[in-house]
Amino acid sequence: MVANQTVSRWRKEYSEGGRKALEQAGRAGRKPLLADKQAKLLTNKLLAGPEKLGYETPLWTCQRVADLIEQEFQIRYHPGHVWRILRALGWSPQRPVGRALERDEKAIREWKQVTWPNAKKKPRKKAAPLSSLTKAD
Repeated sequence: MVANQTVSRWRKEYSEGGRKALEQAGRAGRKPLLADKQAKLLTNKLLAGPEKLGYETPLWTCQRVADLIEQEFQIRYHPGHVWRILRALGWSPQRPVGRALERDEKAIREWKQVTWPNAKKKPRKKAAPLSSLTKAD
């Protein structure tokens, strides 16, 4: 989204100097601290996985990526900003599958279909209604 004032300024510059006037404006915002070569190296390190760097789990977090960038390139990024770098590199957030690798689907299916129904409490038989009782003489 762009502010209305910016659009007005661009329109004025275009009407006065054409496309060339807009091109002379240059880059908006700060230049990235990571060079293109460093970004490619970062991608290779990310593809190698966090275990290569000593982490116990195969999950990249923004904090871990920030640590990696600082170790490799001596550039410090706030973990909250790292997602922008990752997005620029073509990475997207992923959630790990919440299933154990050792999961036995056949055993789970059998438990659900056989064991669990047998273990569930069965309804007790209803007591006979009072009207059906006979009086003993």
